[in-house]
Amino acid sequence: MSAPRRLLARMRHLMAHGTAPLAELTQLVAAELVTEVCSIYVLRPGDLLELAATEGLRPEAVGRTKLRVGEGIIGLVAATGQPLNLPDAQNHPAFAYRPETGEEKYASLLAVPVRRAGRTLGVLGVQNRQPRRYDADEVDVLETVAMLLAEKLAPAGSAERAEEGLAATVARRFGGSVIVPGIAIGPVVRHGLHAPPARLLADDPAQELARLATAAEAMQRGLDELISARLPDGEAPREVLAAYRLVAADAGWIRRVEDAIRGGLTAEAAVHRVGGELRDRMRRVADPYLRERLADIEDMVGRLLRALDGSTPQPEVPEGAILLARRLGPAELLDWHARGIAGLVIEDGSAAGHAAVLARALGLPALGGARGVLEAAESGEPAVLDADEALFVLRPEQEVLSAYEREREARCARQARFAELRHRPATTADGTAITLMLNVGLPLELAHLEATGAAGIGLFRTEIAMLARGAVADVAEQAAVYGRVLDAAGARPVLFRTLDLGGDKLLPGSAVPEEENPAMGWRSLRVALDRPAVLRKQARALLLAADGRPLSVMFPMVATVAEFAAARAILLAEAERVRPAPQRLRIGTMLEVPALLWQLDELLKQVEFISVGTNDLLQFVFAADRGTPALAARYDVLAPGMVTLLDRLARHAEAAGVPLSICGEAAGRPLEAMTFAALGITSLSMAAGALPPVKEALAALDLAAFRPVLAAIRRSDAAAASLREPIATWAREHGIPV
Repeated sequence: MSAPRRLLARMRHLMAHGTAPLAELTQLVAAELVTEVCSIYVLRPGDLLELAATEGLRPEAVGRTKLRVGEGIIGLVAATGQPLNLPDAQNHPAFAYRPETGEEKYASLLAVPVRRAGRTLGVLGVQNRQPRRYDADEVDVLETVAMLLAEKLAPAGSAERAEEGLAATVARRFGGSVIVPGIAIGPVVRHGLHAPPARLLADDPAQELARLATAAEAMQRGLDELISARLPDGEAPREVLAAYRLVAADAGWIRRVEDAIRGGLTAEAAVHRVGGELRDRMRRVADPYLRERLADIEDMVGRLLRALDGSTPQPEVPEGAILLARRLGPAELLDWHARGIAGLVIEDGSAAGHAAVLARALGLPALGGARGVLEAAESGEPAVLDADEALFVLRPEQEVLSAYEREREARCARQARFAELRHRPATTADGTAITLMLNVGLPLELAHLEATGAAGIGLFRTEIAMLARGAVADVAEQAAVYGRVLDAAGARPVLFRTLDLGGDKLLPGSAVPEEENPAMGWRSLRVALDRPAVLRKQARALLLAADGRPLSVMFPMVATVAEFAAARAILLAEAERVRPAPQRLRIGTMLEVPALLWQLDELLKQVEFISVGTNDLLQFVFAADRGTPALAARYDVLAPGMVTLLDRLARHAEAAGVPLSICGEAAGRPLEAMTFAALGITSLSMAAGALPPVKEALAALDLAAFRPVLAAIRRSDAAAASLREPIATWAREHGIPV
């Protein structure tokens, strides 16, 4: 029997016969790994690491030697959760000498974290006099020993919550970032990390390998069934789930699980071990989109563990439950949604993640970046999710709960009114027609066209399906997606935006450009013009999808008329080759870069429509990154300068006979929508959930009466930071629901 297998077998025997002292474990590890020192540091309250047992260091140091988390090499391992393998530890910048240990004669050090359920419980280290770097097998064995040691240390750590006392009954509030607006009230359900396996060491590795193969096959079969399933609101977004399935089907990580089983672990323990390694590696990846795949990995690990233990029942989901998760993959979200969750709070993740894309498509109120909710909450505790205000309230006071329940009832009544508006034309109270359209990015969202009565699609984000798929699709695949969009829209217009990749929207495998300001870097049309083959491929797919129908295409992030002309030439060249030709080909631009405002005369000669992207335009006008929390509410689209900018743009476009619309998030807010309409911008595109309230507000607006009021407000408040408050005051006084 090899030394590693013998060590694990002896540890299993030792731990199976009562509570083995930590000192015996250090002696055993030191003897089997042929190291001169083996030490165990245990995390104590106050983030202190205490030397709890050692073989090789001075015995009197046990209980005396303490390091803060982050202090010394041991503290650094605890803080980062990463092992350190050092041939000359004393010359490492983090080395902290403790004379009572007598460790000055030892050169090499291998230290690994002892972790359980995502929490660090201590550090396990071995040392030798001879300078050396421990080989991969030794690192692997010590990490496995740490995994076993965590089960022994866990009871001490699990008592911490019991010591919190009355704190567990006090209301807690958590902020975050809005993924999908809305309100949910109900008990929490914790998704969290998976419970550690009950059995760690295998009696029969061959039997464990067979169990793994059966479970992996069952997991893939379950994913295939999920991808082919249909949800009440339409077809499941195959692009997202197919990209996830590629992660699950990767043979590389399965082989690593098999190797861990051959090393002596059970199938469950091996999956835990390899899953943890994958998580740690993904956390160190610089690419933000690739880091989002961490949720897919945790989802995949959980599915495989459930397949290994088919007897584990799925927890029941109470009515109106709010799901709390550290990370969440797309397949998991669809499972939870089918079981009836009413809201979602994710600790990690961004608005570009797979779960966020699906939550928006499902219309599920969701909040991201709410750090600490899992540790603070217990399943079943009452909570309120206010994703409108980026707030999660755990154990709310009765007055708060009652206020939100009243708000939910009011929203239900509003939804009933909104349903009645669906078939009414979008007009102001004095009869001005307003065109209200949708911003969409996944085929799943097409069902909202009929549900809202929208006039068409004012922005189809072609890159969303690509991000969900994980790659730029070929011409036929793209054409199929675009064709489905045109089929769903029927006679209603669709404005396709070409790929807006780069910046914070990166495909897996894409090189991460070293840019201090990626939002103003190599992205969108700049990428397309530098890689014209990608733009030609997409242009051909759009033309094929049109199949003789009208087609409208616009380019994002245009900074010069020359860039627009170059992109337009590529599209027109492809149009010469594709038959049947579109019934009418309209080519326009997004206006997001302020530089275009000084090129309007020439631009208006070349474009057939303009759509204003207020999200980017606002941040470029005010030189304020919209992703910076400290600046999130500092600058307003209703600031005097922005209103003047849009007013001048509307006048120039009207004079040139060029249709102008707004498709940024501001178009979906009633106060902004009535202001845009007063400026003469009567085509607005927004998220599906925003359309009914905007339609209701405009229906109550006497536009002819409001125009002179807006002009007076602009004159009297020209030096104000924003015109929002006086406009809102007038709206409320005149019964307009804003």
